[in-house]
Amino acid sequence: MGDVSTSERLPEADPERTSRLREALRTANFTADGLLDLLGGPAYAALARSETVPALRATRGAEPLQTLIRLFLLQQSVSPERAQAALPVAEALEDGWLVRAGDEGAEAESVRATVDVRPYAGPEGQDWWIVADLGCAVGGAGGAGSAPEGASRGDVVLGVGGASTTLAGITVRRPVARALDIGTGSGLQALHAAQHAGHVTATDLNPRALACARLTLTLSGSPLVDLREGPLFDPVADDEPYDLIVSNPPFVISPGARLTYRDGGMDGDDLCRTLVSGSAGRLTEGGYCQLLANWEHREGEDWHERLRSWVPEGCDAWIVQREVQDVTQYAELWLRDAGDHRVGEAEYAARYGEWLDEFERRGTTAVGFGWVTLRKSGASKPDILVEEWPHPVEQPLGDEAVQHFQRRDFLSVTDDAALLDCHFRLADGVVQEQVGMPGAEDPEHVVLRQQRGMRRATKVDTIGAGFAGVCDGSLPAWRILDAIAQLVGEDPVMLRDRTPQAIRLLVEQGFLLPVEAGEVWEAGGVRE
Repeated sequence: MGDVSTSERLPEADPERTSRLREALRTANFTADGLLDLLGGPAYAALARSETVPALRATRGAEPLQTLIRLFLLQQSVSPERAQAALPVAEALEDGWLVRAGDEGAEAESVRATVDVRPYAGPEGQDWWIVADLGCAVGGAGGAGSAPEGASRGDVVLGVGGASTTLAGITVRRPVARALDIGTGSGLQALHAAQHAGHVTATDLNPRALACARLTLTLSGSPLVDLREGPLFDPVADDEPYDLIVSNPPFVISPGARLTYRDGGMDGDDLCRTLVSGSAGRLTEGGYCQLLANWEHREGEDWHERLRSWVPEGCDAWIVQREVQDVTQYAELWLRDAGDHRVGEAEYAARYGEWLDEFERRGTTAVGFGWVTLRKSGASKPDILVEEWPHPVEQPLGDEAVQHFQRRDFLSVTDDAALLDCHFRLADGVVQEQVGMPGAEDPEHVVLRQQRGMRRATKVDTIGAGFAGVCDGSLPAWRILDAIAQLVGEDPVMLRDRTPQAIRLLVEQGFLLPVEAGEVWEAGGVRE
């Protein structure tokens, strides 16, 4: 596979004609909900795994929605008459969304799509469409290996995959003046940012990606976005600071830069480190930088400290490791992504060996994947939490990111005496589980578990469970503890002395929320 030019000309994004195409897609119910309704759950899920047979079986009719699914998601040719019933064919041919199928110069009896167009539901129910290269929007996770013959190339543009939706879900969604999307790809993050930012800049090293992003934005009816070509922060070197920076970068730690969308071309995890460390100078005070990253686990090195060293001065950080793969698993994942499992046994073994040679040279034993959220606080002693959380979470988590820093700010300025004077409320969605032998009078231990957000669980004693259960914001902590002490026959002074540490943990992890003067913490502020 080489970095060869694409065989497909990307469509033109004439605003007026594209708006008519958008209305045709919407009229045919070529939307995320429409796909699910027509295909059904199993076929829809299979499509997200790049398995097309169930969807082909479900689209054998001639309804407009079936036609559009076949054209834009399944790479099937259809007759011009069938296509005309679903969209304005003449304009789609003129702008390059469709081309006539068959040999060049021959009388064509069918048309086919030049790009994948995948319906996507916006956060407030908007109907959006993500434009990517053929074979790369279905699931968005098959990489270049899923592209058809002639489209396996270094500049291939992927559609929506798991990484894209993860970043969109963890991003802080508050109104801001300026937002920056680094490595925009097919434009999903820029599309999200345009809904809550006054000005959005989106960059990419790959000019084909910028062209796809422009199509995504225009077809989805997005506000204007400033698209710029170049690597990392280079295109915005002279810009004013941004309130929000997001990036789903080419984070794969590989032995070579063969695929622009995934291989950053730097040694090891240097690209992700550069993005994190370089963000401080481009953020406004209180601004956020959020990105996905891979990082190395090296022999004789604590990966927590490795990531802490990335955080720039003046920024707080919350870094969550979601998954770890040993070097063999990691190599196999990305070899398959590139389609290298199809090249023949000897060549595959050679390429596999290149990956292992690179990891051995660097002393890399495993690779971690996760999220990085920075907040520019200007603090002389930044607050940095690096943790491992491989368990299921509930997206979106943008509000949780804001509240994470709010809670840690509160704890950093509140001593134990002040903590006992505070009022607390049990967070929504917290349940209690008791574990013990059947028939036992008392449980062996009590677990508080969140049903939302990070879905954390923490073990507490019966006093901690009782305390959390009656926290409704009406009484200060010390009054609740005194009442509990009276019930269990314990010295109230001793109970007050030993409880603040447990309260701090419950606040830090989001089980308890501070309440002041009738106000409850909310993301980005308080609720009356």
